[in-house]
Amino acid sequence: MTTATRVSEQSIPNIPGYTITEQLYRGSRTAVYRAVQDGDQRSVVLKILLSDYPTFGELVQFRNQYAIAKNLNLSGIIHPLTLQPFGNGYVLVMEDWGGLSLNQYLQQHRLNWVEVLKIALQLTTILHDLHQQRVIHKDIKPANILIDSASKEVKLIDFSIASLLPKETQEIQNPNILEGTLAYLAPEQTGRMNRGIDYRADYYALGATLYQLLTGQLPFIANDPLEILHCHIAKTAQP
Repeated sequence: MTTATRVSEQSIPNIPGYTITEQLYRGSRTAVYRAVQDGDQRSVVLKILLSDYPTFGELVQFRNQYAIAKNLNLSGIIHPLTLQPFGNGYVLVMEDWGGLSLNQYLQQHRLNWVEVLKIALQLTTILHDLHQQRVIHKDIKPANILIDSASKEVKLIDFSIASLLPKETQEIQNPNILEGTLAYLAPEQTGRMNRGIDYRADYYALGATLYQLLTGQLPFIANDPLEILHCHIAKTAQP
């Protein structure tokens, strides 16, 4: 594997072949940076795992998002360029489309209903194209949608838990380790219903996302993860 300096809480990683110019995101498990490729000076986006010793599951998810997205010839997604060894994990190199996550955008701007409908139309088209290629994203939410602040064009990112199967079954699990994000989770993804997961799960999450864009809040709000799951299964969001 490539010798590389791992990321500490304060440091910027040293990734051979790239000069990092900006940190775009830092979570509990991953970080995303904008960088310049040293050879051809192309601007790219780099995603890395923060752990010095990532779990097998984290490595599988990292490889999954590259393996699925690289074969999708769609204009509505951010395309990966390569997956390279980095320390004990990987660095995912992606095209730099610009823009920022819809989650970040909403912290500074309020969308009017015409803009929301324009975004909704784009996202339904992107999801339709994905599903035509038998891909279920399974984690549709504002943080995984990039938006161009001027044109309001959007693109979908993060295929780490996406599935190529047309239908799969979710087993009952602790809500803290369920795949997906609880606030946008389709009922069948909870593992508490006798239903397989298919393309409709993405449209449920899209509905929750659009509800948030139009109202400024999530469809269901609760401090207890199990209560959130109950709301998705048994309750109807307030109109």
